Amino acid sequence: MNQVQHNAIVNFIWSIADDVLRDVYTRGKYRDIILPFTVLRRLDAILEPTKDKVLEMHQKLNEIKIDNQSAQLRKTSGYVFYNTSNYTFKRLLNEPGNIRQNLETYLDGFSSNVQDIISKFKLRNQLETLEEGNITFPLIEKFCSSTINLSPMPVKDKDGNVVMESLTNLGMGYVFEELIRKFNEENNEEAGEHFTPREIIRLMTHLIFEPLKGKIKDGTYLIYDPACGSGGMLTEAEYFAKKLNPKATFHLYGQEVNPETYAICKADMLIKDEDPEKIAFGSTLSKDGFPNLQFDFMISNPPYGKTWKVDADAILDKKDIIDPRFTVGVPRVNDGQLLFVMNIVSKLKINSELGSRAATIHNGSALFTGDAGQGETEIRKYLFENDLLEAVIALPNDLFYNTGIPTYIFILNNKKEEKRKGKLQLINVTSEAFYSKMRKPLGKKRVEFSKDHIRKITDLFLNFENNEHSIILDNEDFGYSQIIVHRPQRDENGNIIKDAKGKPRSDNALKDKENIPLKDDIDAFFAKEVIPFVPDAWYKKSETKIGYEINFAKYFYEFETLRDLEEIKTDILLIEKETENLLIDIVNN
Repeated sequence: MNQVQHNAIVNFIWSIADDVLRDVYTRGKYRDIILPFTVLRRLDAILEPTKDKVLEMHQKLNEIKIDNQSAQLRKTSGYVFYNTSNYTFKRLLNEPGNIRQNLETYLDGFSSNVQDIISKFKLRNQLETLEEGNITFPLIEKFCSSTINLSPMPVKDKDGNVVMESLTNLGMGYVFEELIRKFNEENNEEAGEHFTPREIIRLMTHLIFEPLKGKIKDGTYLIYDPACGSGGMLTEAEYFAKKLNPKATFHLYGQEVNPETYAICKADMLIKDEDPEKIAFGSTLSKDGFPNLQFDFMISNPPYGKTWKVDADAILDKKDIIDPRFTVGVPRVNDGQLLFVMNIVSKLKINSELGSRAATIHNGSALFTGDAGQGETEIRKYLFENDLLEAVIALPNDLFYNTGIPTYIFILNNKKEEKRKGKLQLINVTSEAFYSKMRKPLGKKRVEFSKDHIRKITDLFLNFENNEHSIILDNEDFGYSQIIVHRPQRDENGNIIKDAKGKPRSDNALKDKENIPLKDDIDAFFAKEVIPFVPDAWYKKSETKIGYEINFAKYFYEFETLRDLEEIKTDILLIEKETENLLIDIVNN
């Protein structure tokens, strides 16, 4: 779908809200009507060509008293869903006086998988308000306009010439996401909460799939997103994977906690003829939708900086971890992003030639938050000591719709190629060489990736070389031994207080911690860095804890030369002079 077509469709649907809903709904409630009706009209347009055949088959099956008609009706419609009512959107307009009742009949005619979508949108709750506002007819009429095409089939004139392009499934996904972004931006909500800008997803798909060029065979592969939103990541992942091997089969699995975006994602799966039951509803952290499955590819932008307190009872029993996915450790309750990482780790394929590859987005706290022995550090420790982390890519700020903070892509792989074993590649693409500034910001998004930028970043990853933007280090380089430095407790006379065994008693007030690089000898470090400054200090080997952190600034820090003092002095004097003249003008006037 070209950008002009995309913009025309989005703008038209957006205009329906102002044209029809303005006097009945507040602006904050527009989405409650526009999003479900957009979904319904898309499904309606898809079913239009086979509508009469479905009705005919439904009547025949009723005549011979066949109760379970689902399989036959799906076959007749050509999709995994159908509608057995006598109505379409256009036919509803034939009886303006009965439109409320007929709309309900139309909704009731959908197959059970669509009923779930209607239910999650809570659409039936809106029908009375639509009727009272006398806007049901104009709303449906707008969606039936001949000026837009929400069908996957092109519109042709009587001579067979295409007058309006078809709207592909991929294009429909773009439309949904742009509508959500606009509604959220309008309401000052988090515009990127449920989806990720498509160019970032494309970069992630390149990083996941390109290392496997020529290795993806003609079999069946499973793709999973544990926080799938409206399904954009799954759609893009499948689209790219099929480019590598069109003969391979890819099944999409996802889970989403937000009812509205779950409904959109499930509708998207229906449209693509995917099994909608592979999209689970609910919290991935407290109710895993696919506890017995492992996946070939995983891609996700889980929520970060958000509490998992509502999931805590399913994960913890008092202080004991009861969910086997998270036995390594749990982060602080105010940020659950690393729980999503461990959920992904629990679904890595072990008995597979290619293993599993995953890409997931995080903010900086996933790299360094937590002291040795705490949950966040224990999770990073597990990733490093099991050699699961292949690369971390630092992204530019202002790349997302809802945040301008630093973000990172984690690449996980449990079957690393030989040269990557025991290594982690850090890639820094925060400089302007890797992005372009947008002419008009979208929310907090001010920069974007072009195809060339994605290619350049992917090549940095694939080339696996040390340069100014890529650094390759041993896993142990990110680890440290944390020791507790003890100092003796003294009495009021300055004498060291000893315990029953005659050893100096440690003074709690003087205790300190030292993080020693994992590759360094602790005793040598202690003798060189501690004893010269506190000769009476000691440490206990039994108290040593191992931690891991990823400090990008340590490896990619660029020193900026300080300004010359004379230059600074000149600027200060200039400012003083300008200020003095301003004060004179104020006094004189």
